[in-house]
Amino acid sequence: MKSKMVLLLPAILGLLWVAPAFAGDHVEAAEEYKTDSETGLIKAPGFDTVKNNCTVCHSARLFTSRGYTRKIWLEQIRWMQDTQGLWEFSPEVEEEILDYLETYYPPR
Repeated sequence: MKSKMVLLLPAILGLLWVAPAFAGDHVEAAEEYKTDSETGLIKAPGFDTVKNNCTVCHSARLFTSRGYTRKIWLEQIRWMQDTQGLWEFSPEVEEEILDYLETYYPPR
């Protein structure tokens, strides 16, 4: 049993050392900005657009507690547009929302 722990310990320490590298640039980018006390959203470029379009129907916690790829964020938007009455965004607004979500709320 002791020999297994001796082998496991370096592996765990190695993962702890490299795990932040896998977290991606979003962690560093998010740390550059404050969090909005009202919504919990990161106050970074795109914040106002996301707040004004995404918290009209639901709490920001619905998506701040999740993390998706850009593709899945887009699928979520399309699902809301197809089934929940979400309005269609202009291409510029949609791009800004996706850029923000992909950067600050990626897969965990």
